[in-house]
Amino acid sequence: MIIDKVFYKTLFKNLFSDTFELKLWDGSSEIYGEGEVQFKIVFNEPIPKADIIKDPSLTFGEAYMTKKIDIEGSVQKVIESLYNNKESFLSNSAKYAALLGKVTNNLKNSKKNIEFHYDIGNDFYKLWLDDTMTYSCGYFKSENDSLTQAQKNKVEHILKKLDLKEGETLLDIGCGWGELIISAAKQYKVKAMGITLSNEQLAKVTERIKKENLEELVEVKLVDYRELKNRKFDKIVSVGMLEHVGQDHLAEYFETIDRLLVDNGVSLLHCITGIVGGNNTWINKYIFPGGYVPAITELIGGMSERNFDVNDVENLRLHYGRTLEHWARNFEEALPEIRKTKDETFIRMWRLYLNACAASFNSGNINIHQFLFNKGVNNDLQWTRDYMYK
Repeated sequence: MIIDKVFYKTLFKNLFSDTFELKLWDGSSEIYGEGEVQFKIVFNEPIPKADIIKDPSLTFGEAYMTKKIDIEGSVQKVIESLYNNKESFLSNSAKYAALLGKVTNNLKNSKKNIEFHYDIGNDFYKLWLDDTMTYSCGYFKSENDSLTQAQKNKVEHILKKLDLKEGETLLDIGCGWGELIISAAKQYKVKAMGITLSNEQLAKVTERIKKENLEELVEVKLVDYRELKNRKFDKIVSVGMLEHVGQDHLAEYFETIDRLLVDNGVSLLHCITGIVGGNNTWINKYIFPGGYVPAITELIGGMSERNFDVNDVENLRLHYGRTLEHWARNFEEALPEIRKTKDETFIRMWRLYLNACAASFNSGNINIHQFLFNKGVNNDLQWTRDYMYK
C-alpha cells in the first residue's frame, strides 16, 4: 500500500492548475499548490495502477460513478483545472482517449446507439432541459438570457442564417423534440420535415405538431437520413446530430446531403468539433456509444469533396459551456424527482457528463461550429451577414 500511495502522490503532484487537496483511503492527505484550496479529491479505495495508465479517462470516470472517488467542491472546476494544466499527461489523454473508428454506424447500430441515449424517457429530460425541450447548444445574446430564451435565440439564429422563404422545403436531420421545425413552419410558412431515430422524440414531436395545428406544414418520421428516397429539399439543417455519425460515415453524410439538396440548395451544419478528431472512451461507453467528434479539417474537407461552397463558419464554444452549466444546475435541482426513477450510479454518471462537457468547452478542448454551405454556384445568396442579425 505504501507503493500505491507513492504512485498516487506522484501522479497527482502536477495534475491540476489549481491548489487542491488529495485525501487517500487511509485518511492521509496532502495539499498541492499554493494559496487557497479550490477542491478536494478523495480516494475511498485504491484503484489499480494498470487501469489508470491504460485508460485514465475511463478508469477515473467509472471510479467516480461507483464512489471509489469523491469530489468535494465543483466537479466542473476540477475538470477545468485538469484541462487548463497543459503539462499534465491527463490533459491530453482525457480529451480523446481513443480514436473510435472501430464502431460502424450502419443503419442498425445507429438506431441502437441513439435509443441508448435519447430513449431513457422524455420525463427525465423534461426535468432539466428548458421549456422548449431543446437538447443542444443555446445562443446567449445577453448574460441575462434564460436557458429557454437562449434556445429560442439559437433556433432563430439558425433559421435566419438559412434565409428561409415561404413555401420552401426544409429538412431537419435529428430534429430532437421538434422546436426548430415547428418554429420554421410558424414563422416562415415553410414545409418542414423532421427525422429522428428516437421513438420518445417521435411521440413528443407528433404531439406538438397536432397541438399547434401544423399537420399541413410539418411532418416527422422515424427514419435514418440515409433512408430518405425520392425527396429533395431547398434547405437542410442538422443540429447536434453529426457527432453520432462516426468517422467512417462522415463522407456518407455529405454525399447524402448532396443527394437530398436541390441545385443551389443551402445546408447548415451545427456540431461539436475538435482540433483533432476522436472521442473520450468514458463518454463513448456510458453516454454516446458510437460517437465521434470530428476535426474541423475533416468537415471542411468533406464539404470540399462534394464541391459544396462554404459560405459561413461560426464558433459558439462559450455558448455551449454556458448551456451545459444551466443543464448541470437544473439537473442538481431536479435530483429529488430524478431519484424516484434513477439510482445513484446513474446520477453520478450524468453529473460527471454534464460538468465535464461544460469544462471541456470552457477550457477550449472542444468547440462547436455552425457551417453554412450550398450546393452549386448560388449568386442569389446574401452578400453580408446583416440579414442574420436583423
